[in-house]
Amino acid sequence: MNGEGRLRELCSRDYLHRSFDLSDRLAVVARNPRRGEIVERISTAVRIAGPQFHDWLHHKNEVDGCDIYLSMNPLKAEVHTRSKQDVQVIKHLCVDLSCEGVKSFAATQHSRIVPPPNYVLHPSPHKFQAMWRVEEITHAHGEALLRALARHFDGDPDAADLARTLRLPGFANKECKEDFCVTMNDYTGRIYHARDFKLRTDPVESNLPRWSPSVRHTLVPREQSQAQRDVAYAKGALARGFSTEEVIRDIAEFRVGENVRAEDYARDTVAEAQAELRAQRSAEGTRATLGDNADRELY
Repeated sequence: MNGEGRLRELCSRDYLHRSFDLSDRLAVVARNPRRGEIVERISTAVRIAGPQFHDWLHHKNEVDGCDIYLSMNPLKAEVHTRSKQDVQVIKHLCVDLSCEGVKSFAATQHSRIVPPPNYVLHPSPHKFQAMWRVEEITHAHGEALLRALARHFDGDPDAADLARTLRLPGFANKECKEDFCVTMNDYTGRIYHARDFKLRTDPVESNLPRWSPSVRHTLVPREQSQAQRDVAYAKGALARGFSTEEVIRDIAEFRVGENVRAEDYARDTVAEAQAELRAQRSAEGTRATLGDNADRELY
């Protein structure tokens, strides 16, 4: 237990809601360990968290006997594959504690080198995966931290991959002798930065500039607030032809359970998005009118 006094078990929707934005593109993998068949889909977090997609996941797990995995970091908008080059932004670091899992898990809770993990995933008996929510970490530094975490906690070095997938909580691990329900515990809501990890990283990373408020913007772009990202999602969905009520429903379902009135928040978000779209169209119309007048003046 950490200083915040938080410990609760998360289902797959809880994890998606807490860890990703609505428009984050994630890879979902359904793998049948007996037949060796793999189905991989890339979709947005809001769609994956929806009832239709979850019904499909439960069918693949319970009826088809597939293991269910989700990428721990969002993918770029234009890609249809999953490699480290396809990762858009780093939102999670993870260490796979497959060797002496219980001992290594306890070490993450009391370390002076790394902060307490946000989540602990229990994907199979005697195995744990510690996860940290992070922001403003470059791809190169993120890879170095994954390798350093594996070394420090005797984790699996082969699992140090920014594009890796992790088992989703609430689904059965079909590789065990008997179905094992994957669980995830939530320990803290903090979001960490590179400076919170005091690990010795690879020598190749030693020339990376140290974090400083004055040069922060040169390392990675400054992120938008949650509300700004939700407005951006709503604008994109409305522009693609989704109805107002569809967008409101998606946002409300994704934000339910948070410290907001989900439907009121969703309606306010969509209203703001519509106002911004109207302002953009008005500005574009004004520019077009000015352009026509300028053309006439030439003649």
